[in-house]
Amino acid sequence: MTTPYQLYYWDGLQGRGEFVRLALEEAGIPYDDVARAKKGMPALMASLDGDKVDHPSFAPPVLRAGELLIGQTANILLFLGARHGLAPRAEAGRLWANQLQLTISDIVAEAHDTHHPISTNKYYEDQKKEAKARSKDFREARIPKFLDYFEGVVQRNPGRGGWAVGSRLSYVDLSLFQLVEGLRYAFPKTMAKLEPSYPGLVALRDKVAARPNIAAYLGSKRRIPFNEDGIFRHYPELE
Repeated sequence: MTTPYQLYYWDGLQGRGEFVRLALEEAGIPYDDVARAKKGMPALMASLDGDKVDHPSFAPPVLRAGELLIGQTANILLFLGARHGLAPRAEAGRLWANQLQLTISDIVAEAHDTHHPISTNKYYEDQKKEAKARSKDFREARIPKFLDYFEGVVQRNPGRGGWAVGSRLSYVDLSLFQLVEGLRYAFPKTMAKLEPSYPGLVALRDKVAARPNIAAYLGSKRRIPFNEDGIFRHYPELE
């Protein structure tokens, strides 16, 4: 196993790479956040280049682990979860965790599309009217639908501890933490109104935030602040 792992994600952004960072930080796994280092961007771009690697990813995040080059957030977490105790041991449990992570990926994509509903190749300022309409639907219909689902997952989990999967923390819990944090940043008024309806998710978020490795990470310079270049963006006019 390569130590440290090498994580390829855009410098200055939490984005989808943050879901991977949280897993690495919780497990205390050494890693290099490659693009944040000198000459890191050429290395990141090389991980996407089919002329330089056998299995190029379409986009970051990408994780290098020895000879393995793994793309897609859920795929990386599937790998890390099995290797570092952040997923159930049984196949059924690992598949369930992956299914939940893929569903988290769905809402993350929808959150992104609130500020880029027409094209990622156009600035937000060029699609503000469409963004306002998309955000209204996201706030009123889509956020509650997804949070209803995840609250039900937590409440119905037969395992002890109030986690999403089984009786101990998994990468799914870390990702749900990040989802709640991102939605709070992007749509604070909406989340303030909705959160009382989701006590299980809020409690899970608080437990994750209090874990020693995560608390240390959140208080460090390694944690990139939310900003208006990332997936979760706060534009007051969209609320």
